[in-house]
Amino acid sequence: MTDFWSISRATPTSSGLDLHLALGSPRPGRGLEDALRDAVTTGRLAPGTRLPSSRALAADLGVARGTVAAVYAQLAAEGWLDSRVGAGTWVAHPTGVAPAAPPPTRPAPDLLDLRAGIPDASAFPRAAWAASARRAVVDAPAAHLGYGDPLGDESLRRALAAYLARVRGVRAEPGAVVVTQGFGELLALVCRTLAARGARRVAVERFGHAAHREIVAAAGLDVVPVPVDGEGLDVAALAALSGIDAVLVTSAHQFPTGVALGPGRRRELVAWARRTGALVVEDDYDGEFRYDRRAVGALQALAPDRVVYAGTASKALAPGVGLAWGAVPPALVPDLAHHRRLSGVRPDRLGQLTLARFLDDHGYDRTVRSRRAVYRARRRRLQEVVDQRLPGCRLVGMDAGLHTLLALPDGVAERAVASAAAARGLRLLGLAELDATPGDPAAHDGPQHVVVGFGAPPGHRYEAALDALVAAVTDAVSPVPGAPAPRRRR
Repeated sequence: MTDFWSISRATPTSSGLDLHLALGSPRPGRGLEDALRDAVTTGRLAPGTRLPSSRALAADLGVARGTVAAVYAQLAAEGWLDSRVGAGTWVAHPTGVAPAAPPPTRPAPDLLDLRAGIPDASAFPRAAWAASARRAVVDAPAAHLGYGDPLGDESLRRALAAYLARVRGVRAEPGAVVVTQGFGELLALVCRTLAARGARRVAVERFGHAAHREIVAAAGLDVVPVPVDGEGLDVAALAALSGIDAVLVTSAHQFPTGVALGPGRRRELVAWARRTGALVVEDDYDGEFRYDRRAVGALQALAPDRVVYAGTASKALAPGVGLAWGAVPPALVPDLAHHRRLSGVRPDRLGQLTLARFLDDHGYDRTVRSRRAVYRARRRRLQEVVDQRLPGCRLVGMDAGLHTLLALPDGVAERAVASAAAARGLRLLGLAELDATPGDPAAHDGPQHVVVGFGAPPGHRYEAALDALVAAVTDAVSPVPGAPAPRRRR
């Protein structure tokens, strides 16, 4: 009968190495020798890997220390291992010496980025966040390090309810606040809940993130685009549609056209939701970043029973924080909790505790205020560059957020600008790339647009990104002699 022994617990050595070995011989020495040799020859133990001491390995295997020492000595004599008295035992390198460090690789091209909706990750408040993380972990009771409520850590839900009420006018008790891994997960959770309740059709703004439309569709719901004009979502066009169960709207700063949902439209949208029983999902995109005036409060305050308010830490902090939140109608909470449990997904609880402390200590407020000043200055610098260096172009949309539209001179195709930008190492999107109905010829009469995000570049690269933008537009306006003129898309 063959016995298989394995080590799967931490060995009590200074190396702290866990080692799994299957010993396929009734003779411990032979089984250990074969298992180690196989692990080395197959690459499971890479060259340079330190092995447990003979004492620790013997204790874990329940064999004599001399047996392990003999095996180490035999494999060292064969060249598989390298042992030094008082230093330890390692897997040997094939040549007998450690290979020289590889030559440095050439860094990837330093691409400039003016895509919309991306913040400057280099500005993440590392020191303040680390201090909040340390305090959160040190102060957290053991119970707060368990699995917790599937809808989010209680302390974070309380902190968010207080912050959102104070800053965005949101009306929600902590029990109606849901914490998720980003806006996409919140949207998916809401859509799955709606589909389970019998919903079939969800309206979206005609221009917006394709990923959001895909999330809605993945829940088995039909995606219905609705026009957007200078006052945001066309509520009259929405009301003319039949069978709409919910609508996704970026009311504070429409993505990507950069307009706000007008006061009359806000009232009309709430009235429509009450009349039809539909749900409004308010993506508070850029809601904290208004530069020309005080930010307008959240739409949710007008109808907490019909609106899901959605926010995220991505813009104020960084996408890597990976946390978003929703203030949901209380009647929806049990179903959301049910589908959250079924998903098996829960945000990192230590991250939630850290954000709760960051909010309670007003670190979040200070960071938002600091980033607002920076992005305001960047938006105004972009306006100066357009006015001074891009005749025939103009910025479209509010003085807000992390992006704006650049209207191009008549006859200049946004595809030509995006292509010229890519050739200069600049990431840039045309408006058509965010259109849910790109085949409609009436949608693109008049000037074409590129979406200019001014959040992503680190501060020392912002001017270079603007220079590349100017050059890309200039290239498209004045193409290389002999090159075909860009075709105007209809």
